[in-house]
Amino acid sequence: MDGLLDHADVVGRSSREEPQPVETVRPSGPGRAVAIRRTAPRAAAATATASTDGRPPPFPFSAIVAQEEMKRALLLAAIDPTIGGVLIFGDRGTGKSTAVRALAALLPPMRAVVGDPYHRAPQPGLRGQKTHLVPVPVVDLPLGATEDRVVGALDLEKALVSGEKAFQPGLLARAHRGFLYIDEANLLEDHLVDVLLDVAASGENVVEREGLSIRHPARFVLVGSGNPEEGELRPQLLDRFGLSVEVATPADLPTRIAVVKRRDAYDRDAHGFAAQWRAADAALGRKLIAARKRLTLVETSDAALGRVAELCLHLGTDGLRGELTLMRAARAFAALEGDMAIGDSHIRSVAPVALRHRLRRNPLDEAGSTVRIERALAEVFGP
Repeated sequence: MDGLLDHADVVGRSSREEPQPVETVRPSGPGRAVAIRRTAPRAAAATATASTDGRPPPFPFSAIVAQEEMKRALLLAAIDPTIGGVLIFGDRGTGKSTAVRALAALLPPMRAVVGDPYHRAPQPGLRGQKTHLVPVPVVDLPLGATEDRVVGALDLEKALVSGEKAFQPGLLARAHRGFLYIDEANLLEDHLVDVLLDVAASGENVVEREGLSIRHPARFVLVGSGNPEEGELRPQLLDRFGLSVEVATPADLPTRIAVVKRRDAYDRDAHGFAAQWRAADAALGRKLIAARKRLTLVETSDAALGRVAELCLHLGTDGLRGELTLMRAARAFAALEGDMAIGDSHIRSVAPVALRHRLRRNPLDEAGSTVRIERALAEVFGP
């Protein structure tokens, strides 16, 4: 099953082909026309998941100490991207970005059309397509990025040298079929938040500027991280994250020692450390791929849906996105565990990450979101 998002159509989205980039010719003065041409994206913020260019391999996913909730949430988002991505809030230095890059390394290379700047998957039944295997992309969206860098813009070098209007794809194009990672997502500029909301809802990026009219696919798993002490996330963007994870610095001595020892071993010899954990990562990768294949076979009974709806109703979540996300997360967790039907244990396990960011604030209840969810689970499912 090639690519991170290639199976999304069979687990919840309507079947449709990826939109083809639209090339437009616009007039440029009397009797003249300027051809708009695409160019391959320049190397920038993408992080390859394979160390074929001399860079050290990513930190092994299996070697990450503790942070079980974060690791589980990332695995569920990789099994079923329709869950909607992962928001990770917590202390600095707790392995947030490390886990994202490690997860991408677990996934098998995806098959893409040779020379396609959006690394689209080959179209079934179309002959003569040249394809190759490429790593699942992990693209960083820096806080200081301009809108042109994110969505793409006119290639000024081409325009000045040859007089051609060429589209230079941005970070959204590079993230297609992979991960888009936003560190300090709560500090992201409002205009970039608006762009992400539009693209996350439609699965494509539309650029209308400087005489360009381009439409290209942009479907990715959005992963954001941040420190809540530095500001809150806009509610509109918060609602777009399917799962929300709270991470904290380990408070027990053995865990802190284990984290430092493994990180130091990796920094001293990244290749040797990765080799020690290669078998564990390979086993986890096989489990992940098997779960993706099993996902469509997992039964979602009316009884399970009733449990999901009852819990969300009890908590007073806004809208129905909470039910959809909780159902999909429970189904992905069942697939990961090798079960063929959603049970109460799956719902209880994923309810905190699926619902904690969807609760209304209650001025009469000072308990945190996680405590409120645990209390509701006990009342709905029993102790």
